[in-house]
Amino acid sequence: LPYKSTSAFFRLITSALRRQIRVKGKGNKERIVPFGKPVYEAVLAYQQAVEAAGWQQEAHFFLRKNGQPMYPKLVYRLVKKYISQVSSVAQQSPHILRHTYATHMLDHGADLNAIKELLGHNSLASTQVYTHNSIKKLKSVHKQAHPRAEKHKNDSL
Repeated sequence: LPYKSTSAFFRLITSALRRQIRVKGKGNKERIVPFGKPVYEAVLAYQQAVEAAGWQQEAHFFLRKNGQPMYPKLVYRLVKKYISQVSSVAQQSPHILRHTYATHMLDHGADLNAIKELLGHNSLASTQVYTHNSIKKLKSVHKQAHPRAEKHKNDSL
């Protein structure tokens, strides 16, 4: 979350009060992403820790323990480390978090176009990749719950 000046930081805090943040992704595409109270509280706690350490956040929001900016490979390693502590999934990367987020939203009734915007996709086709697991889950639930559904052990979804 880079920002270049005090006014940019003020915009970051103002956005935090509205519980949304501007994210710059691949290809320098920007989008607004909403977040909840737990994230808001974590951002404020992080900001207090950064200030207490006397670090300067001139160009980057997230810093390493030495006050230097995080770099992509470190983010990848940290995500992999923490995913491996809570899951046995084979893929352990920041991208799997996006995939999980999108699938979770779909499973709970989110509109595919809204997910497209949140993920920063240009086309709906890119977002539809995430519907495969949701359709599979719907078929499974239907097969288990619907009184007229065929309940064959060897059916593939």
